[in-house]
Amino acid sequence: MKETLDKNLYNKYKKVTQAINSAGGTPFAVNDILISIVKHITSEEDLDFILVFKKQKSQTMEQLKLSSNLTEEEILKKVKKLAKKGLIFNQPNRQGVLVFRLMPFINVGVFEYTFMKKLEYTNEEKEIADLFAKLFKESRELWVSNYDILDSYLERMQPIDRTIPFTENKETGKEINITINKELEVPEQKILPTQRVEELVEKFDEIAVGHCFCRHHKDLLGKSCKQTDIRENCFTFGKSARYTSEQGFSRLISKDEALKILKQSEHDGLVHKAFHPHFDIKRDETSICNCCTCCCGNFGNPTVNATNYFAQVNQDLCVGCGTCVEKCSTSSMQLNEEGKAERIGEYCIGCGVCAYFCPENAISLVEDKRIVRILPPRPT
Repeated sequence: MKETLDKNLYNKYKKVTQAINSAGGTPFAVNDILISIVKHITSEEDLDFILVFKKQKSQTMEQLKLSSNLTEEEILKKVKKLAKKGLIFNQPNRQGVLVFRLMPFINVGVFEYTFMKKLEYTNEEKEIADLFAKLFKESRELWVSNYDILDSYLERMQPIDRTIPFTENKETGKEINITINKELEVPEQKILPTQRVEELVEKFDEIAVGHCFCRHHKDLLGKSCKQTDIRENCFTFGKSARYTSEQGFSRLISKDEALKILKQSEHDGLVHKAFHPHFDIKRDETSICNCCTCCCGNFGNPTVNATNYFAQVNQDLCVGCGTCVEKCSTSSMQLNEEGKAERIGEYCIGCGVCAYFCPENAISLVEDKRIVRILPPRPT
């Protein structure tokens, strides 16, 4: 990378990379891979404008005029270009004031928006996909080599996403039994986020769907999903739906179409994951992903998930078919010495996939609001 740029330009790209990296989401080591990604999605004329967000990630138009020394017309022209790259979020805040915010590389930012839109599978897109693959591989290696530090880091992290459970059994069409754990201490004021995808969809008038960025990324790498052929099932809501549809990352759809896609995703055993602003589950959802185990970054990597349930097997009804073991995304089910299914460990995220596919309807969900912190296997 250094060989292809002069020293001053390389240093400017590095500063821009550092600014994007500190904009939120999951940070990465600032190296030539990350700088190369920035070089692919920006041009030299973008760099100075991005750097005005280095100290203040969100700015109003008046603030941007002062920090950039540009006119409103010049600012809007640059914002329009960078928003199309997923680098600038340009929507009103809760007070109705238009705010321009620098986006991070991931959770949610450049990676998601790059691969959420309809792709043409050009050499440029494949090069970016390959760079992200190298970045993720290097990050995993770094995590594993610093396992004890990673363990401590996850303990301090807020949940990245929240699991929304399946609510009916595929075989019978009956609702999955949900047991309220009466032994749990209930606070005086309890905020319970939406637990049914149908209710979540009903909350929003603006719904958009784009391509699953994880599966799209894998397609570009020649490693297509083994679990589903569905690609267009990444949802955004409210002002996130306005942003993604305006920038061409998604298309606006009806509530009926959204529910149809979600039900198709359930049929393929994809896990519903909801995302909230700044990882704050007390605020309305901004998006839903439908995750598989072979492509999605939330499986197989360190992650922190919020859930309200765990799975419980009725041993009298279980026939030991092993379907739940096969379908479980976190390897939380196994067959015991009696050949019956049982939940093991602490990684169950209460998604209800096992209960959905159980042919005997032998699995229920038990209320248990908690944070699940999932580590990759400890190196041997």
